[in-house]
Order: sequence, then C-alpha cells, then structure tokens
Amino acid sequence: MATVISIAPEKYVAHSVVQTIAVNEISDAGKIQSSLEAKAGAGAEKKRFFTRPWGRRQIGILCALGFLGLALTALIIALPIYFTKIYGFAKDTDDYWKRPQPNEDHSYQLEENRPSFALHNFPDPGLIQHNGTWYAYGTNPKKKNPGSIHVPVATSTNFVNWTLHEDYDAMPTLGAWEKKVNHWAPDVIQRDDGKFVMYYSGEAKNYGSHHCVGVAVSNSTSPLGPYIPEDKPLACPHKHGGAIDPSPFRDTDGTLYVVYKGDGNSVGHGGNCNNSKKPLVSVPILLQKLKSDGTTPVGEPVKILDIDDTDGPLVEAPDILLTEDGTYYLFFSSHCYVSLGYNVKYAHSKSLKGPYVRANRPLLQTGDWGLEAPGGATASTDGSKIVFHANCGQFRCMWSAAIDIRFNNNTIVMSKLVVDQESNSTKSTGNS
Repeated sequence: MATVISIAPEKYVAHSVVQTIAVNEISDAGKIQSSLEAKAGAGAEKKRFFTRPWGRRQIGILCALGFLGLALTALIIALPIYFTKIYGFAKDTDDYWKRPQPNEDHSYQLEENRPSFALHNFPDPGLIQHNGTWYAYGTNPKKKNPGSIHVPVATSTNFVNWTLHEDYDAMPTLGAWEKKVNHWAPDVIQRDDGKFVMYYSGEAKNYGSHHCVGVAVSNSTSPLGPYIPEDKPLACPHKHGGAIDPSPFRDTDGTLYVVYKGDGNSVGHGGNCNNSKKPLVSVPILLQKLKSDGTTPVGEPVKILDIDDTDGPLVEAPDILLTEDGTYYLFFSSHCYVSLGYNVKYAHSKSLKGPYVRANRPLLQTGDWGLEAPGGATASTDGSKIVFHANCGQFRCMWSAAIDIRFNNNTIVMSKLVVDQESNSTKSTGNS
C-alpha cells in the first residue's frame, strides 16, 4: 500500500520565507561586492594615472601650466622695470599721483585767460617769429621710427591758428655723430648774416641712449630751412649724462648763447625719472657762450640752476627771456615729464649768469584750466606770449597763451591772448 507523506502548510510557508531571505541576502552581498570592486577599480585607476608612464596629453598639460606660471611671474617682475626704464617713473610714487593746489591769483580764475589749443602731438615746442609769421618746431612725434620726420614745423600768422607742415622735415639729413631716432626739443635763432641756426637734442652713437646738443644751419634765409647739421655735437658733457633741451638767446650786446639741460638724471640711481633714489645726481641748467656763427662755443659752460627740494628728480626745458627793465627770466620745467607734478616754473635775475631767484609758484601746473602736466615752455622775445605742451590722451599737444609780467614784484601770470581781426595778427609781437 502506498505511503502518502504530508507536509504541513505552516512548514512549507516557513521554508519559502527562509529561501527568500537567503536569496535576498545573496543578492545584497553581490551588490556590496560589486560596489567594493567598483571603488577599488576607481582607486586603482587613479593610482595608475599617477604611476603609469605619462602620455603626450598629460605632458602637454603639465608643460602648459608650467609655462603659464613662469609667464605670469615674469610679467609681475618685468612690468615695474618696464615702466621705470621706458617712462622713467613708478606709478605709485607721490610725484605721479599728487595734484597741485590751485593758483589763487585772480588771473587763473578767468576763462578768457585760458591757453589756446594749437597742435596735436607736438611736444617741446621751440618758437621764432619772422616777417609776421610764427614758426614752431617740435620733438619728433614718432621717435622710435627711423624713417619718420626728424624736426616737424608748424606756422601761424595770429598765434592762435596753427598749420602743421605735414611731410616736411626741417632737418632731413643728420650729423655723423647721431642716430636716426629720438630728436628732441629743437629751437631756432637768426644770426647776423640772415641765416637761421637750429639747436636740438640728438641721440649719440656709441653712447647708449644718451643725448647731446646738436646744431644745424639753414642753407636759406627762411626759418623753414632746410637745416644742415654739423658733424660734431655742440655740447655733450659726459659727466652730466649728456645734454638735452637747448634754447638759443641773444643778449643786449648781440652775443649769442645757448642754454641747455645737463641730463644728470639719465645717470641717476633709479626711481622716479631715474633720479629719486639717494644720493640724487646733479641736473644742472648750463649756459654756453657762442661765437657769432652760433655754432662755435666760447669757453666752458656756466651752471645757472640745479635741482632743489621742490623739483623732484630733475629740471629741464630752459628758456631765457630778457625784459625791457633789464631783468632776465629763466623758464624751466621740474618733476618727471610723465607725472602730474610736471610744470612750468620761472626764476629771475639781474645777471644772465645768475644767481636766479625762483618764483613762489609755477607759472603753469596740473589743474590750471584743466591742463595736465604742462611743460616745455618757450617765450616770445618780447615777453608777451608762450607756447608749451601738455598731456592730451596718449600724446603731448602744443598750446599757445599770453603772459603778463608784473615788474613791481617780478611775477608772471597768464593773460588774455588778443587777436587783431583786421591784420589777423597778435597785437603784440615778438622779435626774431
């Protein structure tokens, strides 16, 4: 007889539950194992990235990062050096950022005395008048371009409206001593034979980037020239770092002189315009007597001015005016030309060779009629007008203005530039 085995329902259910739990536990264990293996694999992958030999991609990335770091470091180091060497200043110096106090003289509050804008990009203007026409000569506007004009010229019949003689070079050839670039601050005088003599700053060969004073004579009786330069510089005092910014002068007895800056700050010890780190180097204004030809020096130059505590690193751009009462006025600029402290100062003396007594306040400085860093002034020989430059964006532009000399206290202030509409010329004119 067959035996029938009977399983209780409760036991069957329990067995199924146990089996299900076991399956779930096995599944969970598999997931955990897979997770651990995945993490281990990721760690191994990271480890392999740093331990296995690098491919081109990794090496390229590393090189690029290294080059970028070196470039940034070099840039941080080079920028201050660049600005100091090329522009001669550090922008965090007081001389750059300081704005002078406004002039309290009433003449500086009058809009009618505002200087007149004359020419764009025409720094360091020299000035002469001949046969009713004014002639201005400027620093080479493209000083780093050997093919550019060496000495630009502009003319005016009323001292207000100026015409630049574009593409005309007043000195198309150069002296054997000078380079083809960086011709600065030309100025002109007429000598007794009717010819004109130009004095200028040229960068000398075999003398680094230092300048000397050159001289050139016109081959015509026109202030336009062209001027033929001498093969040797007129003045090049090596002990002062060369010479720049010449300006001619004729005394009452007819004797010719040229006054210029001994470029001492070019051999200074660094800092603002290369001469704000002590010990400061002498930056003299020198007066040189000349023969009647205007090209031959007589004797040694005489120092008539030097920097003091109010001038910053330099004085430059000298120009001498003799007034009808027998007083000599010496115009000059002080502080670094790229700083807001740059200005037009003046001093007076009863003797051409000094000593000169400085005025209490500059004739022109930053803030006067909104001007920025005015400097490089040249006066008409009758003492009624000046031309100068001031910043205009990235350039230095020429301005013309009238001045008034107060003989009772030897001060000079700005005045209204009056134009005679009938003759189209200024009412008071200078002498050639």
